[in-house]
Amino acid sequence: MSHVAGASDTLVVLNCGSSSIKFAVFDAATDPLPRKPLWNGKVQGIGGPNPDFGETGVAPFAIELDGTHPYRSALTLIRERILARLDGRKIAVIAHRVVHGGSKYFQPMRVDAQVLADLEGFIPLAPLHQPFALEAIEILLREHPDLPQVACFDTGFHASLPKVEQMLPLPYEFWQRGLRRYGFHGLSYEYMATALPERHGERARGRCIVAHLGSGASLCAMQGLKSVATTMGFSALDGLMMGTRTGALDPGAVLYLMEIEKLTLAQVGQVLYHHSGLLGVAGISAEPRVIVQHEQDAGEAGERARIALDLYVRRIVREIGALVALLGGLDLLVFTAGVGEHCAFVRERVCRDLAFLDLRIDAAANAANAPVISVSPSRVVVGVEPTNEEWIAARDAQNLLENSR
Repeated sequence: MSHVAGASDTLVVLNCGSSSIKFAVFDAATDPLPRKPLWNGKVQGIGGPNPDFGETGVAPFAIELDGTHPYRSALTLIRERILARLDGRKIAVIAHRVVHGGSKYFQPMRVDAQVLADLEGFIPLAPLHQPFALEAIEILLREHPDLPQVACFDTGFHASLPKVEQMLPLPYEFWQRGLRRYGFHGLSYEYMATALPERHGERARGRCIVAHLGSGASLCAMQGLKSVATTMGFSALDGLMMGTRTGALDPGAVLYLMEIEKLTLAQVGQVLYHHSGLLGVAGISAEPRVIVQHEQDAGEAGERARIALDLYVRRIVREIGALVALLGGLDLLVFTAGVGEHCAFVRERVCRDLAFLDLRIDAAANAANAPVISVSPSRVVVGVEPTNEEWIAARDAQNLLENSR
């Protein structure tokens, strides 16, 4: 297999959020592309009072960023750290996780000025996610115009959704303008489509639900390793209750917040994205593993912790039930992402409430975050699979460059 990358080349993946930039550096000289990066790291706390930087082999340490342009300053730091460790190797391509490709881009795309302009037009579809990746792309395009950059879209994996799953029950002209259900966490689900057959064989090609439970959370129903339904829709606010996001919400509640509570549009956005979910209900944390520690607290604090966890689990169970109905049954249930991979409490509660599916798990395997946590009499196999979005982005970028030769 030929490579567009040279023998000493590397692939860099950037995952840009509003207050953090994660990066991973992969060895492009090895075929197939290794799933583990040469090293990775992140800058976090961008725009806040205490930003820090950490990478493989280096404990996080405090950094100073330009107060006027903190994001650009963080990118410069990452570039300098990567160049210092390349040891003479070159960067063949930079792959970016881009949340939204709109109704135009689903496959990985090499970014030029026109593509960047198109992607900027989709900012209203993902206002709290899209701008940060595009800022990084724009800076690199300007400063290193000959360095290939590839956008890998979180919506891309869901291009296989049937039209009935994409439609919103709004006047049809809004569909024609791009107002539809897109689905997200696509790089994570794309990795599952690769990893699950390796671990579970043909069962993974059957009726499968993957639960991507992190600070953002969604479910994807897969059949034949393709997305056939998912809980996130037009925006990353839909579906499951999340760390700080509402998930699915009666639109009348939004109208009430604006008409009766007199919240501005910006204030409503802050409530829905940043002050709701587990954090909003519990008032303690956005992290289930922290809230669990307060379940037995006396008074209102304990009650809020308990109801937050109950609501979080119930929303997952409710949505899994809906997807099982669409699939006509269930063969494989897989948990992934930060909460899904590491929170045995949430997995136990969800699986307990799904016992009607003849789904049973082993307590010891669950506590150990084992790859398979179901017991052999369980009709549904239950697994825990670490996701690897960075490798998917690196692989897709490499394939795009090779195929464009």
